[in-house]
Amino acid sequence: MRKENLSDAAIASFKNSYLALVSGASGIIAESDITPAAGFPHLEKDLKAKIKINPELLKETVVLKLNGGLGTSMGLDKAKSLLPVKGKDTFLDLTAKQVMAFRQQFKSNVRFILMNSFSTSSDTLSYLSKYPTLVADPNLELLQNKVPKVDAATFAPVEWPTNRSQEWCPPGHGDLYAALDGSGTLDRLLADGVKYMFVSNSDNLGATLDLSLLTYFAESGSSFMVECAERTEADKKGGHLAVRTSDGQLILRESAQCAKTDEAAFQDVTIHKYFNTNNLWVRLDKLKEAIRAAGGLIPLPMIKNGKTVDPKDSKSPAVWQLETAMGAAIECFTGSSAVVVPRTRFVPVKKCSDLFLLRSDTYVLTPDGTPALAPSRNGTAPLINLDDKAYKLVQQLEAATKGGVPSLVGADRVSIQGEVWLSSGVIVQGTTSIINSSKEPKVLPKGIYKDATIDLTSAPGLGALRPTAVATAPIPGQKPGTSGLRKKVVEFQSPHYLNNFVQAVFNAVADFGTDVTLGGSLVIGGDGRYFNPEAIQIITKMAVANGVKRIMIAKDGLLSTPAASAVIREKGPVWQKAFGAFILSASHNPGGPTEDFGIKYNIENGGPAPEKVTNAMYTYTTTLTSYKIAPDFPDVDVSKVGNTRVASADGSAGVVVTVFDGLEEHVKLLKSIFDFEAIKTLLARKDFSFVYDSMSGVQGPYARKVFCEELGASEKCLLNAVPKDDFGGGHADPNLTYAHDLVHAMGVDAKGNPVEAKEGVVIPAFGAAADGDADRNMILGRQFFVTPSDSLAIIVAHADVIPFFRDQGGLKGVARSMPTSGAVDLVAKRLNLSLFETPTGWKFFGNLMDSREMGGANYTPFICGEESFGTGSDHVREKDGMWAVLAWMSILAHYNKEEGEPLVSVESIVREHWTTYGR
Repeated sequence: MRKENLSDAAIASFKNSYLALVSGASGIIAESDITPAAGFPHLEKDLKAKIKINPELLKETVVLKLNGGLGTSMGLDKAKSLLPVKGKDTFLDLTAKQVMAFRQQFKSNVRFILMNSFSTSSDTLSYLSKYPTLVADPNLELLQNKVPKVDAATFAPVEWPTNRSQEWCPPGHGDLYAALDGSGTLDRLLADGVKYMFVSNSDNLGATLDLSLLTYFAESGSSFMVECAERTEADKKGGHLAVRTSDGQLILRESAQCAKTDEAAFQDVTIHKYFNTNNLWVRLDKLKEAIRAAGGLIPLPMIKNGKTVDPKDSKSPAVWQLETAMGAAIECFTGSSAVVVPRTRFVPVKKCSDLFLLRSDTYVLTPDGTPALAPSRNGTAPLINLDDKAYKLVQQLEAATKGGVPSLVGADRVSIQGEVWLSSGVIVQGTTSIINSSKEPKVLPKGIYKDATIDLTSAPGLGALRPTAVATAPIPGQKPGTSGLRKKVVEFQSPHYLNNFVQAVFNAVADFGTDVTLGGSLVIGGDGRYFNPEAIQIITKMAVANGVKRIMIAKDGLLSTPAASAVIREKGPVWQKAFGAFILSASHNPGGPTEDFGIKYNIENGGPAPEKVTNAMYTYTTTLTSYKIAPDFPDVDVSKVGNTRVASADGSAGVVVTVFDGLEEHVKLLKSIFDFEAIKTLLARKDFSFVYDSMSGVQGPYARKVFCEELGASEKCLLNAVPKDDFGGGHADPNLTYAHDLVHAMGVDAKGNPVEAKEGVVIPAFGAAADGDADRNMILGRQFFVTPSDSLAIIVAHADVIPFFRDQGGLKGVARSMPTSGAVDLVAKRLNLSLFETPTGWKFFGNLMDSREMGGANYTPFICGEESFGTGSDHVREKDGMWAVLAWMSILAHYNKEEGEPLVSVESIVREHWTTYGR
């Protein structure tokens, strides 16, 4: 613990628990050693009318929220407080709004602290950045300590080299006192004149700073006060207050401290009538005195929890996690007390049934962000009993309520057994039971259900839309790079490999706010390489299982990477707009059964998923235990353009699959960018000829559409224009080494040097090539090679000949990747353009293109490029090989307007550029 820089206070606290463990102490509090607690004053009945609130006490008060929990029991691996509670508002949102509303109401900057754990700190502080007045406080965070997990066999600190972080665990919320003392926070607060601390859990939104309670606590002279509430059947498994017989001390007994033989008495709410809400009031000066008196700690009872060192691996070594409960400190203070509060101050979320109820219309939000029971409830919440297996995890609850949360405001008791899918059109009233004993989810039809028992077991199910959870395990090495995940085909064909990654993508994008169930479209397509057809069917079935309602697949599965970006950004009415795309490509890497396959995900702006999202994808691949797939969903015939709607057997839902022309959107966009008439005029010149090499990749159909159908060129200009799943056995990388056919046709060698043409052979004036997924380009003139860096600089220098830039007032920003030469820098300096150097990866260019949307300066229209034969602009969020070729044709058209004048060649344009701007 010292090696981890933990404080003396943290070590002393753990030592106390550890010595209790090795001494053989069980931590059990026997029923025979206590008597029921009684005689507590009621806030509403006894105190409120007598209390004259004192707002001046706020100057001496700090509010502390415990925010160390991950909610692992509910299937979460991030801060539980990041869960949406009402609409898009999370626990953190509502807590922040409560604090700000309170400060405004009382014109007092009440101190606020979040006690985060090492597992929740980063996510929490990042999320709260939307509330600058809160995060500006340097004292916002108090970091919870961590303690070693104890090997259950040896009582030594457990060793787990596989993942050292799993050798540690949080010490429970009883660590509050050691964290306050060891961090110096307690001394700082006391020095600032702070005397009173109100503590509650971040998942209890009913626990707000109440001036009546603050005034009562201050005037009572109590050193430590617990807010308790009257137990009901719903609370019988939680801890309760009691009086220790031996000394008459008020204590707290948790369920983990109850012997099996005492469970009946423990759960009898007529015997033990009061439970601890975990809303505590502490006199900080008395806390300091108690710590000193006990030798540097608050000696809390030890609670031992039996686990495995890796919670997700039941075969990993058994450990004890030693914890303490902060409410147990009630026995460490003389003069401690309790007050009975209404249930409105206790609205926790410990399991999915709590979250289900809180999200429903049973609770409404007050103006300050506090959930309150709807007036018609008369202060009593309905009892909710959700199937422990079907609704144990948040993911299961959200799958069941993706159609909306039903109305529960008129319900008394609701029981749901088995997997039942609900919607906002369902109204439950009175005492109602819903049963599904089948092995597949069943949809409860919209309607009013009052005092009824509904058995859906024999009802029609989802049929072809039925999702199935397939057990899997993490597969090493699935970390996506800047261009997605690329591996050998045989690896992608191995069991679960593609499925795991696709599920990780769905999970990650959901974490960052993309709800795929809301009706937008998912685009699927790729460069036509080997394994694309099978991958398309797998992704489609998984998309259905994950709730996607509209899937757009490019005809024959062929969709260039820039075209995919264009489809996301441009295609369809607003309600059908794509939220993202799976692009099946390994770019310029070889294809075929023994070669490469790749997959990447582009987000709603048309660009590659940003690093924070790809990092989340990778994290999911390391923890995944199952993926969703709809095995009965029919295979899609991707050879025919059209719409197909597949309905569920019960008629409750449907999925629309659209097979679309993958050329249309991109070509339409290019026609809006360039002057096609000017390029037609160029191509019609008798002294101008060109060739375009698609290298047997996806660009072939686009080249035929653009050059032959739109611009009127002969098909003789096309090389390798038929897509092949192995790229014709070649390496579809448009450079001097691999674009053999183009290099030969243009009269250069593998180093770009001119080669003398054979007698009678006419070398074209212009040539270009694309890679497998059509985002790269190589430009050649007659016996002349244009470097990618020069190509970028020359396009930038001539941007105004392209309507897209000219008609928007001219180019504003340019960028190049770090390894790219500074040719464009010279142009930017001369033309006074904003210039940027970025890391390698097109997503970094995308950040600049979207600067305005993120609150920064506007750099669009924008051109960017890299030395690896990638060039593009802000028309899409990918590099675009066809765009670069049309840009060059536009430049050539500009210099060759006059039919009778000699042709201005590519080489002469480049050499003139060097003369003007330098090299």
